[in-house]
Amino acid sequence: MKTFLLRCVLLWAMLQWSNMQIRVPATVLNCCEGDILILLDSSGSVANYEFSRMLLFTTELLRPFSLGRGHVRVGLLQVGTNPHLEFGLEVHNNQRSLQKALRTVSQLQGDTNTEAALRVAQQLLTKTAENVPRILLWLTDGAQPGDVDKLMSELKAQGVSVLAVSTVHGNYQVLQRAVTPPLESHLYSVDIDNIEIITEDLREAIIKIIRAERLQVVNLTSHSAVLQWRPVLKAGRGYYELRYNSVGKTDPETKRIPPGDSSRVELTNLHPDTTYTASLRPESNQMLFNTLSVNFTTLPDVLSPAVVSVSDSGPRQVRVSWGPLQPTRVQRYTVEYGTIPSGHVKTVMLNRRQNSTLLTGLEPGSQYLVTVSALHVNGKERAMSVRACTQEVLPALADLQLTPVQRQEVRVAWQAHQEGLKGYWLSWERENSLSSSSKPSISSVYLPPTSHSTQLTHLAPSSRVCVSPVYSSGRGDGICCTAERHSDSSQWG
Repeated sequence: MKTFLLRCVLLWAMLQWSNMQIRVPATVLNCCEGDILILLDSSGSVANYEFSRMLLFTTELLRPFSLGRGHVRVGLLQVGTNPHLEFGLEVHNNQRSLQKALRTVSQLQGDTNTEAALRVAQQLLTKTAENVPRILLWLTDGAQPGDVDKLMSELKAQGVSVLAVSTVHGNYQVLQRAVTPPLESHLYSVDIDNIEIITEDLREAIIKIIRAERLQVVNLTSHSAVLQWRPVLKAGRGYYELRYNSVGKTDPETKRIPPGDSSRVELTNLHPDTTYTASLRPESNQMLFNTLSVNFTTLPDVLSPAVVSVSDSGPRQVRVSWGPLQPTRVQRYTVEYGTIPSGHVKTVMLNRRQNSTLLTGLEPGSQYLVTVSALHVNGKERAMSVRACTQEVLPALADLQLTPVQRQEVRVAWQAHQEGLKGYWLSWERENSLSSSSKPSISSVYLPPTSHSTQLTHLAPSSRVCVSPVYSSGRGDGICCTAERHSDSSQWG
């Protein structure tokens, strides 16, 4: 009966705890980036009540953190006769998912084989990115944990921070050797009924290890830079002081950035191709924070036009485009163009928001030199040139005639402009001899430029005959005629 009542009380406590609306400290949300692997003693030496209290403690300890890649990743590895990975570091990306998983963990029982579990922990933590902090949090009753000194030393040598919580009757000397200094904030011995009193201290110790104290440059141009950091101040409390200057300059610029939950700032009016140093100091009357710093070099200056291209080329037109478009830095654009080598130069003036224009009235088959220049607001002028070619005019046929010759034959004659001519392309519909109901087939032939006529046979009724001139740069416009066969099938018209 007592066991049943105890289980009911535990179940009620867990439900109440999971349903509580716990206020999350603003200094914890989005504060950190790192991996935390919980090594939970789930062996038979741990009482059911003690195991449940450890899970509740873990739930409350981790509740304030933002989870997922780029934040905090949490895994749970149970210690028993054989280690059991309850969930890996990459599984839970939000608190709802994590809290649900923690509420459904079942105790393994069995022996306390901590050594085997540590080998699994070593594999899990060494697979993670080396540039993020890694923590192994060991929750144990400390009863005969085994020979863990060598494995713990290897983990610490690989950059893993080891923290431990023992429920009083543990082997304190083993725990002392296992954890990463300082012992006063990384090792806790506490009665299981009072384990919640260490929650804040242990969480602060974890935050000190995985706090993402980095000032990053997330967007960089020749004249600006956007700096980003994780907020460490509460909204409405405190501010950030940013100081930045170019390397070698002794008098820095200073910016005061309210409110406390700010996380980015844009620096403008920077010099191109210049190295800057920036430092960010959170100011608060509640606690001291580290000053963050970063060095960056602005991009070389890009003055429009940096790129000029040609498109939509025709016999008498061509489109010219340029970039980048810089309406805040450019007063106007000028486009000059003339035939090569010594053609008359024409000029087009365009506003600062235009980055293309269609040049018309050009000479066919000609090469042009096109120059785009920009007058900048600072008085500087930049120009870039490109060559553009117009297409040749491809003369069309002057005439096309179809003349009946005899039964089933037609003479096709044409006239064309001879300059640059390479030949003719002739096509017609041919009668299909296999079946009277079959569709006619299309026949074609290429003829030399000396040809001005040819004879076609077996044309389909109402056959369409087309002749096109062929030039070195393409095919010109052709002419088509329809050859009508009379009802007696022997005469054409």
